[in-house]
Amino acid sequence: MRSFFKNVLANIVAIVLLCALFFVFFIMMLVFSSMGNDKSVVVKNNSVLTINLKTNIIDSPTEEEMGLFNISEKQKSVLLYDVLEAIKKAKTDDHIKGISIEADDFHAGMTQIDDIRNAIEDFKKSGKFVYAYGNAVSQASYYLGSVADQYYLNPSGMIELKGLATEVAFFKDFADKYGIGIEVIRHGKFKSAVEPFLRNDISPENKEQLSTLLNDIWKNTSTKMAVSRKIDTAQFKMVVDSLYGMIPELGLKYKLADKLIQKTEYDQMLKTKLSLKEKEKLNKVSLAGYIKSYADEDKSGEKVAVLYASGGINNGDGYNEIYSEKYIKYIKDLQNDDKVKAVVFRINSPGGSANASDEILFELQQLKKKKPLVVSFGDYAASGGYYIAMAADKIYSEPNTLTGSIGVFGVIPYYKDLANKNGIRSDIVATNANSQYYSALNGVTPYGVNLITRSVEGTYKRFVHFVTQNRKQTFEQIDSVGGGRVWSGVRAKQIGLVDELGTLNDAVKFAAQKAGLKSYHVSSYPKRMTQFEQIFKDLNEDDISARIIKNKIGKANYDILQQITDQKLQSEVKMEMPYQIKIN
Repeated sequence: MRSFFKNVLANIVAIVLLCALFFVFFIMMLVFSSMGNDKSVVVKNNSVLTINLKTNIIDSPTEEEMGLFNISEKQKSVLLYDVLEAIKKAKTDDHIKGISIEADDFHAGMTQIDDIRNAIEDFKKSGKFVYAYGNAVSQASYYLGSVADQYYLNPSGMIELKGLATEVAFFKDFADKYGIGIEVIRHGKFKSAVEPFLRNDISPENKEQLSTLLNDIWKNTSTKMAVSRKIDTAQFKMVVDSLYGMIPELGLKYKLADKLIQKTEYDQMLKTKLSLKEKEKLNKVSLAGYIKSYADEDKSGEKVAVLYASGGINNGDGYNEIYSEKYIKYIKDLQNDDKVKAVVFRINSPGGSANASDEILFELQQLKKKKPLVVSFGDYAASGGYYIAMAADKIYSEPNTLTGSIGVFGVIPYYKDLANKNGIRSDIVATNANSQYYSALNGVTPYGVNLITRSVEGTYKRFVHFVTQNRKQTFEQIDSVGGGRVWSGVRAKQIGLVDELGTLNDAVKFAAQKAGLKSYHVSSYPKRMTQFEQIFKDLNEDDISARIIKNKIGKANYDILQQITDQKLQSEVKMEMPYQIKIN
């Protein structure tokens, strides 16, 4: 028996040592990998700045998905602001002779592509070339690539140019069938986040706002593509309606592409353009590499801080979205940093918790008392995302930003019928009249519904109050364009929900001007996590489970699953937009 225990103990020690050795080896690999990533990049003469599939454009450092479960991914994440500055710098950089867009599936949002497109248009004024090449090209990638002087397509390639559409799933019959009750309280006939639980089709109000929104965005993007490709707008519409981009010969015939060639031929064409000899190497530098080449330039002195707020708004402490505790700390740090002379608050959020939004807004109001605060909208500034902008001295929106959604709702699921059908019942003993105003098995009491309704109505009035103060309009004026309705940035400017249509760069320039700065540099907050921080934040048990599920079912499906199953998302009054629109 003693020998048996010795053997067991020896095996346990061996396993522990093996795990420790593996862990040390893993850490060493990370160290060497990090050292390799930190080496400087030298941009050679006759180089081409390349936008390719390895380029992942993010709006905020918190969107970076570097961690234990995707450490092997080769895709480089770069901030939108850094991309725009890189293209601006390349315009006057003698080492950069042109830009090559080589992305079949470009990883960026609608407003981000707009900004990059505008930056490339400005780059073309230098007289340098801009070429693009594609294989199986998504609509978003073609929207970017169409800005090029020449667009080249693979002979067996395709361009998925199809227009915009949205599909809404409804769960009312599903809930009725399985005995799931859903108590909904909302303010605003356009607050359609709760429609899937109330109806089996899109309401007239929601159809109206979706149609207006999609047509606004498509008019902006399709016009730019048609103008860049020198195609009559009526013919461009016909080409899109007919899906002619899916057939390479038709794409060529109707001027979506200039020539059908192989990628090797495209690279040879670039070499000829640069007057390179046959054996000379084509120098391509990625956006990430180009940004790294000048990243160590002196950035001392006065600063304009860009505070990025991307994702859903939540209570508590977290990194990858907008968590109230974390953002209160960020805002206070910027308020107390004497080197920061102005702050640009970059919002890319569909909203979330009403309480968390209110906490963040209060801290921004305190910040504004000490230094200029300018807001810039990204893809989304809706509901809670719009609410937290209400401390701004000035608000800039992109033309395609989904803006507004001034409305509030609460969704309370319960399972009484489902439980009863399966022989489950409950009884309650309580000390007070409303100790159990809500139960998963019995739903919400009439008094509870009345109380939550008052809370929703009160939150909506508070929302509109802050909007009236910032936008200098009456309650009636804001209420008439509120009611949960989402607007494009263009419409938001027309009805006074934003001050200007402009980019993040425009917001930074105005903030510096308002602070009286002639010389300054831009600093991003929150700071990017180090590689080690990004990896070890994944070692939480819940995070591991969540990432495994997300990797299996995909991010879009995971977001839907989270909405249904996350108790945190169901237990409070919400300021949230019901959907996202993505060009793909």
